[in-house]
Formats: sequence, C-alpha cells, structure tokens
Amino acid sequence: METKKIKYLQTIFYKTTLLIVITASLFSCGKNYVPRPYGYFRVDLPPHNYRYLDTLQLPYRFEISSYAKVEKREAEGEKCWIDIKYPFLNAAIYCSYKPIHGNLKELLEDTRQMAYKHSIRADAINEKLYRHPEKKVYGILYDLKGNTASSVQFFVTDSIHHFFRGSLYFDNVPNKDSIAPMSDYIRQDIIRLMESFEWKQ
Repeated sequence: METKKIKYLQTIFYKTTLLIVITASLFSCGKNYVPRPYGYFRVDLPPHNYRYLDTLQLPYRFEISSYAKVEKREAEGEKCWIDIKYPFLNAAIYCSYKPIHGNLKELLEDTRQMAYKHSIRADAINEKLYRHPEKKVYGILYDLKGNTASSVQFFVTDSIHHFFRGSLYFDNVPNKDSIAPMSDYIRQDIIRLMESFEWKQ
C-alpha cells in the first residue's frame, strides 16, 4: 500500500514539474530579440552665429559662421579662391571664383556636371533656385542625398561679370547617417552665405 502511494506521489511530482517547466519556457519565449541599430556619438553643435567676410581683398563679401576659419587658396594662378574650414567638424567648403568672359554657359555646365557626377552614389539631387535681383545675385543650391562625397554644392553669379561656386566636403568616409547633423548645420550656413552674398564691384 505504501509503495503505491509513493509511486502515485512521484507521478504527481513529475507531472507538476513538467507542467511548470513547459509553462516557464512558453512565457520566456514570448519576446523576440530585436538587434539595436548601430549608434553614433552625439555631436553638440553651437548655435549659429555669423560675421561678414570682408577683410580679404576679394571681389565679393558675405556672412560666414563665427566658428569657421577662412583660408585663401591660390590654385593655378587664381587669387580669389578660398576655403571655409570647420576644424571642429572636420569639414570645409571649397570655394572658387571666376570672372566671366563670355563663358557663363560653360561655367554653369561645369558646375552642373560637378554636382551630378555624384549621381552614382546619390539617392537624389535636389535643386533650389536663389534670386536676389536687387543685389544682382542669382544661384542654385544642390542638395545631394545619400552617401556622396559632397552633400551640398552651390553657385552664385551676376550673369555678366562674376561667378562663385562652393562644395561642402567632410574629411572622412561618407556615411549619411553619421554626418547628417553636421551636414545640416553647415547647410544652414551655406544658405546664409547665399542670402547675404554681395559683389563689391
């Protein structure tokens, strides 16, 4: 009699244990594991603050970020080329100036080709037209979306005497997700540059 009772209690114990294990395993598998996306370091960007670039002997003037550094670049005999550098962002806007001598069409086409040569890697290229007739300043801002070497390019001209263009580049491997905040930050500075642009002559 005692043996039957012990076997009965053992059977109940095993069944109860099995039921607890099955229930626990069902509830523990309720959530699926989702890998988290790769993160990037947060960059604290300073508020926008501007000053006029008017100390160099150049045929143009405009507002630039107070945090940017301007360097003259005399390339191939050109005396009015500048680099607007952002050391804390490891970026620069490379700017060139050309006087127009009946070659506006060629300058416009060169600029368009320089922007659209990135179309292989770009998800999209958007163009925004700028017109300031009172200052004789007309231009286009090119927004290049995707993992392109340059995320923003632009030009301004008076259509008769002057042609100025610029391209934003970061000194690292392009990754649209990691540089997006910095690119947007400098893009605002480029818009300010275009809106404040004036010819001196």
